[in-house]
Amino acid sequence: MLGTLIFGCKSKSATETKLDRDAQVMLKGNWVLDRVTTPASNLVAINSFGLADSQCFEGSTWKFISNNNKGDMKLNGGSNCPSFSSPITWFINRDKEFVLKVLNAGEKAKKVRDGYVLHVQNQTENDFELYDMVDVAGKQSKVVYHFRRN
Repeated sequence: MLGTLIFGCKSKSATETKLDRDAQVMLKGNWVLDRVTTPASNLVAINSFGLADSQCFEGSTWKFISNNNKGDMKLNGGSNCPSFSSPITWFINRDKEFVLKVLNAGEKAKKVRDGYVLHVQNQTENDFELYDMVDVAGKQSKVVYHFRRN
């Protein structure tokens, strides 16, 4: 009986939860990340996806292919922001978790050990948001990435 209780309390990781195919199909196509909302944005710099300051992602373009969970993303660069382009793999699970891996050209997703888990909210045919919780001065705060269909 003790074994059943321990097993029953085990939490699933984002990669073990079943996929939300309908949510994924809604993302198929080209998107622009048009706005990033951060806590105290003029006081705190948030590094997004280990690539650049979160504000550098405003205007970035993203392509999501739902049938194979691949795509690409591109940062435009300029004004202290790097130019960057990369293939990605992604999926949305039934817990509304968006799992993202940024790949190097020609690299297989299974070879990439690090990824990012964000949460999906306010998803429609033409807009959606991803958010991440970050620690700012010891307090959990939300960073919201707002996408619109291109």
